[in-house]
Amino acid sequence: MRIAHSDGVPSQPADASHFNGSVQMRNLGAVEAPRGSALIVTFAAGARTHWHRHPDGQLLYGIDGAGHVGTRDGETVDIGPGDLVYAPPGEVHWHGASADAALTHLALSFGDTEWLGESPDVDGG
Repeated sequence: MRIAHSDGVPSQPADASHFNGSVQMRNLGAVEAPRGSALIVTFAAGARTHWHRHPDGQLLYGIDGAGHVGTRDGETVDIGPGDLVYAPPGEVHWHGASADAALTHLALSFGDTEWLGESPDVDGG
């Protein structure tokens, strides 16, 4: 068993080549089975990921704030604290904060993330 206490993990700026706006992440460590990662990600208002996909899927759990998740087929849904989002293996999607509020979520990503370019500005953020 491995336990990661998030309060002991410092925040670091996210790689600007994969995000728009100010984004901070706390890496809680690798997930061994299936391979992947556990990240706490905080998006400033209007910040979001670029389009991407995960070969073995992704789970997002809203912790604080308000945001959106969108898919290549044009679906966009609002998310907030307590919301759980499942992106199935290979689904192209993006996620981030709403224009007027920050968003913090836990991201459990399985397989190496494939980054696919900038995502849309859905509400002026």
